[in-house]
Amino acid sequence: MNRLALAREMNGSGNGAMPASGVETAVQGVAAVCDPLGALYLPDAGILVVSDLHLEKGAAFARRGMLLPPYDTLATLTVLAAVIARYDPKLVVSLGDNFHDRVGSQHLPEEFRSRIVTMARGREWIWINGNHDPDGTVDLPGRSADVMHYGGLTFRHEPEAGRQAGEIAGHLHPAATVRRREKSVRRPCFATDGARLLMPAFGVMTGGLDLRHKAMAGLFDRESLIAHLLGRDRIYSVRFGNLSA
Repeated sequence: MNRLALAREMNGSGNGAMPASGVETAVQGVAAVCDPLGALYLPDAGILVVSDLHLEKGAAFARRGMLLPPYDTLATLTVLAAVIARYDPKLVVSLGDNFHDRVGSQHLPEEFRSRIVTMARGREWIWINGNHDPDGTVDLPGRSADVMHYGGLTFRHEPEAGRQAGEIAGHLHPAATVRRREKSVRRPCFATDGARLLMPAFGVMTGGLDLRHKAMAGLFDRESLIAHLLGRDRIYSVRFGNLSA
């Protein structure tokens, strides 16, 4: 089940904080939990990290004359509300491409703006600027920044070249493929070698880039690299060498 279908199920059931089995990992010695919905939780700091929401993607395409189903923002915010309910974080960090274009937050319908205000109540919120939305957000809770440093970790949208210990980034939408019961299954994933971590895209209308793509070259120690693939209600952890080409 993809996250768009899961969001519809959540809306229908009213059960925002559906049970799930996350996987514990560590980034440069900092404990973290990879959640099947695509969020990363740092329990010692109470920080919830998501990346590449691409809110209002359908609206952005409509402004360019290309019509897509207009349900992506509602679905993505539904899933986001679920992980916030699950962990009740002190701080939410959204790692860039929060909106699909520069004017997305400015034209955000009031219904969706109110949902974000509700989710942000009683906690801090940092919007990291991305390449799709480099100018920050308009009339939303929290603050915008190009980068955030906390506890030896660096949070940014686009990973820097080479090995960057302690970096948590998005932008590349990592995905991986495994063979299961005589067929290939491709899923978004967290990618980490213990030193750095790349986040899966959180938006329900986003694609993925395979971990073997040339854009990923040099970012990880492949001997230590693990893909934590998103399942419906659990994470499947696979070493890079065991992934399908």
